[in-house]
Amino acid sequence: MDEGGPLHLKAAVAKLNMDEFQETPIPETSDDYDDYIQRMRKAEYPMLKDSLYLDHAGTTLYAKRLMDRFHQDMMSNLLGNPHSASPSSQRSMLEVENVRSQVLQYFNADPLGFDLVFVANATAGMKLMLEAMREQEGGFRFAYHVDSHTSLIGMREHATKTDCLRTDEEVECWLRNARSGCENGGTTLFAYPAQSNMHGRKLPLRWCSHEAGAHSKSYTLLDAAALMPTSPLDLSDAYASPDFTILSFNKMFGFPDLGALIVRKSAARVFDKRRYFGGGTVEMVLCVKEQWHARKSGPLHDRLEDGTLPIHSILALKSAMKVHKELFGTLTRTSMHTADLARRLHDGLVKLRHANGELVCSAYKHSTSSYNDPATQGPTMAFNLKDSRGKWISTTEVEKLAAIKDIHLRTGGVCNPGGVAQALGLEPWEMRENFSAGQRCGGEDDVRNGKPTGIVRVSLGAMSTKSDVIRFLAFLDDFFVDHTTTVNSISTVAPDLGSGWYIESLTVYPIKSCRGWQVPDNMEWEVRREGLAWDREWCIVHQVTGKALSQKQHPRMALIRPVLDFKLGVLRISGPGTKQEVTVPLSKDPTYLAQPHDFTSSNATVCGDAIKTRQYTSHSIADFLTSLLNVPCTLARFPSVDNSTLTSTTRHSKPHISPKTKNPSPPSTRDHHHHHPQPILLSNESPILTITRSSLNRLNETIKLHAGKAAHPSVFRANVILAEGNPINNTTAGGQEQPWAEDNWTGMRVLHPSSSSLSSSSSSAVLEMDFLSGCRRCQMVCIDQTTGERNQEPFVTLARTRRVEGRVVFGVHSALASASEEGKGKGVGGMVGVGDGVRVF
Repeated sequence: MDEGGPLHLKAAVAKLNMDEFQETPIPETSDDYDDYIQRMRKAEYPMLKDSLYLDHAGTTLYAKRLMDRFHQDMMSNLLGNPHSASPSSQRSMLEVENVRSQVLQYFNADPLGFDLVFVANATAGMKLMLEAMREQEGGFRFAYHVDSHTSLIGMREHATKTDCLRTDEEVECWLRNARSGCENGGTTLFAYPAQSNMHGRKLPLRWCSHEAGAHSKSYTLLDAAALMPTSPLDLSDAYASPDFTILSFNKMFGFPDLGALIVRKSAARVFDKRRYFGGGTVEMVLCVKEQWHARKSGPLHDRLEDGTLPIHSILALKSAMKVHKELFGTLTRTSMHTADLARRLHDGLVKLRHANGELVCSAYKHSTSSYNDPATQGPTMAFNLKDSRGKWISTTEVEKLAAIKDIHLRTGGVCNPGGVAQALGLEPWEMRENFSAGQRCGGEDDVRNGKPTGIVRVSLGAMSTKSDVIRFLAFLDDFFVDHTTTVNSISTVAPDLGSGWYIESLTVYPIKSCRGWQVPDNMEWEVRREGLAWDREWCIVHQVTGKALSQKQHPRMALIRPVLDFKLGVLRISGPGTKQEVTVPLSKDPTYLAQPHDFTSSNATVCGDAIKTRQYTSHSIADFLTSLLNVPCTLARFPSVDNSTLTSTTRHSKPHISPKTKNPSPPSTRDHHHHHPQPILLSNESPILTITRSSLNRLNETIKLHAGKAAHPSVFRANVILAEGNPINNTTAGGQEQPWAEDNWTGMRVLHPSSSSLSSSSSSAVLEMDFLSGCRRCQMVCIDQTTGERNQEPFVTLARTRRVEGRVVFGVHSALASASEEGKGKGVGGMVGVGDGVRVF
């Protein structure tokens, strides 16, 4: 046998197995169909290996067979611009028209009564509708259902009058008035989703019927983007069909990224006054001496599809429809399958209870829909979680843990502001207050004034299975169901202040999200209002967006090593796999720079904050960092002025970071009295982060009990590590460690090494620091700071043992103490060093 023989044999066997799979008939019974999907997706959806995908309402997944067939089509056909007369161009036009006909047939839409216009996506279809409606004589009156997507709601900005319809009764009343001509003969448009993208309710299609006759100026727009991935839409009855239907093919098939607008031809007149024209939609255009043009007068799609059509995406759509039917059968069969899964998931969610009997899940569902009736409910669930005390669990915390366990879901406002506001009971004034306080979509401060500001959404798709449901329910049971009688594991016992503490190590992170630089044991270090000297003064920014890069998205940043070289007065930067390094001056004053034009003032974004930075213009720096991270980036410095003259561009600690109360309490407890936010440079939330060796030891003991890998202190990226015992010989009295003692501290005094005993008076303190809120942790602690690899620990164990008020906590935010009337040791900086004694209070 030749050298390639075995490989050819394996390929032949693989092809034979696939051929056998292709010929497997699609089962009819529920259990057999689920088993079939489970086997089929191993071959057709390899990207799902080890992953649990529950965001099909965002976009579903594309099949391997689809991509293979699209590749074959692209390699087998010569396709040109359809606006030409060449054979390749004519081939493109023929393919486009064939696919257009197939899509209409897919929805049982008679080409005599409907036309289909290809658009970039669902939102583009809505904007095309808006262009037409705003040109109507006298404008148009617009009504939309409260469960509408933001893309649909945005049409209201050009309407002469807008109504948000909150109930079915309001919709029925509005439609009766519009269709009976009560709107003074003006043009009206009612838009609504066929299925809510928030909680999955299927809204009545009867609202699309045309009771006023063909000459009415009352129109309906149906957003079918959320419905179509798992449910059929039948447009065979033109009388009962919407005037305009929005489609999103990437939501239906995962690929291509393409949308469509289906138009009832009797309603096409609304486009007659559309002003814009582009290549392909006009017959002639005059520009010199006269401004005149003649539009095409053929089918509606010829008049609306400006520019070159996305012919390759349209060709892919042909394969997508065919492959979907081969793999899943009809959409009716998909609807039955996903409805069964949704019912199982919903029933499992609402049955979850803590050991004390309290419900875990608050699910949001419309009163008229039922998970037992697929005609009224789609396979989408919106909910929030509560702990055993009835406190809301942050949706961000749910998303963090889900990411660690390779579970893909959606949290936040899910682009459905009306539905979310109604579900959560949020009044407009509350939402404005939350916004003014800094709450943003995707932000972590997502429980405000006792209410969540967003939801958790899970949505099932055609390739979902019962095993997905079981895995997700097990995930919630593991991390969010309290099976014990204790409320939480956060210490509420007052610390023993008779034990000695000292600074075990000091670490600064000159470049945000890169490796830390440990302060030498024999070096004193300055503490400033905004943190330790040289801590997070630089960042790596994307050259296009100006956004500061983070280890969350770029774990290789952990391998970039900055070194403070005070002898040469430079910051040396090196990376893995290369002996090359770059340097930048430590001096903040441009007049001392050898090349004063090596930087430029530039806008940047750090943790959502817009700031001004000094961006280095050196190509060598940009090329070096870009090669390390494989993303176009460069180095920037903040602030853009010297620290002694901090300006309004200075960042400040987050609103939830404030001094702790003097009474023993969990680390997330906040002092709601007046306090001033702390100035910070490029740190995420506060000037300084402190952890204790005792707590780290206890955490690692717990991790090892479950055969996990112990956490190195570097993963927590703390500035200060405090240890108990004697700083001279680094010993701790047996059994005297106090894990989690920092939960109850409100501050500390750093003492001179020569007077570090607890009997020393406060006047001998080098400086005094406040302990602020506990540090909310994310999956970034799972990145190994020496290899850049992602792990599950220590976040998984922290989530099980260190969650308070729904958030995972480890370590405490710290800052120089606020100025007092006495002014002794407060409000001013000072010098500290490794080995300095600490007196906690």
